[in-house]
Amino acid sequence: MSDVTTTDLYEVTMALSYLREDMRDPATFSLFVRDLPPGRGFLVAAGLEPALDFLAGYRVERADVEDFAAALNRRVPDLEPLLGLAFDGEVRAVPEGRTVFADEPLLEVTAPLPQAQLVETYLLNQVCHQTAVASKAARCVLAAPGGSLVDFSLRRTHGPSAGRQAARLGAMVGFAGTSNVAAATALGIPASGTMAHSYIEAFADEEAAFHAFARAHPGPVTFLVDTYDTEEGVRIAARVLNDLQRGPGCAIRLDSGDLGALARRARAVLDTTGLTDVRIVASGGLDEYGVERLVRAGAPIDVYAVGTRVGVAADAPYLDAAYKLVEYDGRPVMKLSSAKVTAPGRKQVFRRAGRPDVIALCGEDPPDSARPLLQTVMRDGRRTGSPDRWQDARERFRGDIADLPAPARRVRDPEPLRPVRSRALEALTASVRADIEARLGPEHRAGSTGPAVSRAPALSDRAQ
Repeated sequence: MSDVTTTDLYEVTMALSYLREDMRDPATFSLFVRDLPPGRGFLVAAGLEPALDFLAGYRVERADVEDFAAALNRRVPDLEPLLGLAFDGEVRAVPEGRTVFADEPLLEVTAPLPQAQLVETYLLNQVCHQTAVASKAARCVLAAPGGSLVDFSLRRTHGPSAGRQAARLGAMVGFAGTSNVAAATALGIPASGTMAHSYIEAFADEEAAFHAFARAHPGPVTFLVDTYDTEEGVRIAARVLNDLQRGPGCAIRLDSGDLGALARRARAVLDTTGLTDVRIVASGGLDEYGVERLVRAGAPIDVYAVGTRVGVAADAPYLDAAYKLVEYDGRPVMKLSSAKVTAPGRKQVFRRAGRPDVIALCGEDPPDSARPLLQTVMRDGRRTGSPDRWQDARERFRGDIADLPAPARRVRDPEPLRPVRSRALEALTASVRADIEARLGPEHRAGSTGPAVSRAPALSDRAQ
């Protein structure tokens, strides 16, 4: 199956119609999130790199045309106007790892209308899924100040590709490693893992299992201690580690029960047997809420292994995102339907230290000493620079998260920032709206309700 055909059918029907009507002028589409999910104070931009890979290699081949024709139950010659279509447009985007908020464009695509339309579904798929997971992982990092986090999500993610993405996104926001061998080797992420309960059960007792495991792995080892009786498992692990004169770098893992109470008792056993350097790893249904509870309770846990809930962004598994036409052939356009009003024109987002971001028109001068977030990352269908590394995204994330107001960083009941609009964007929105309503006639105006651009206030509504 081709990535080209990984699209919604209506993208194909629209693109074919555009070509037949010779509507090939430049169009700009803006991809943004209308509202943050409940319980989120920010999002972390992600998914841009695979999106750029997709666009750089985009070309409709004969097999794609045949698949389109079969899906539409049409003759292949009817779909041949699409043959050879390739992406040769421009992309301006927020680099991965940056924090973003509602209404702010994560990327804008400017290309001939059929091209810009056809790539919509794939771009939304990549950016939405990966931004949701990266944002969940980032909150886990905030919940565990001073602790380490490891990605254990592969077996529960929605397919191997999603598992690899989760490993990369975790590393991007500060995770120390992943259990995913393919991701670790391909991306240069430290690999981390222990053993399963089945390993323990295969031996006559825990002591035999721990000795056997240590014989196979001469370096630091991590023993899973809760297969039977957790406290007894800790004592047996401590005895084996002392017998083998192992300590620094080694760990025990707790995977069930009252992790806080068990960690305190395990720490006491390890310390009284001289194993003060042996770490405690906790796993078992953890996400930022579970990690925060353990940290708040003072549990002596060194490493948090997070899996299912983080890898699928369980409490916010999707984003209310849109990919909307904002300009065609130099003409700004907008949507007026209630609750889904869009803002016209190409955009820029300016970041101001300690103050709300400003959503402005592309080409506007930055207010004060603000920094533009959207960068030109593709021109004429080609990247403007080398592929971004997750390590680079991690540095951007560290800077942005440190500058984020404390209420937005809270794990519980965060207060997200709401960006404001520039006066120029506000004026253009009002002008385009008035023009549309004039063309539609008075009978249509009553149903055209809603804010000018979601609920982002104008710059004049807030302190500048």
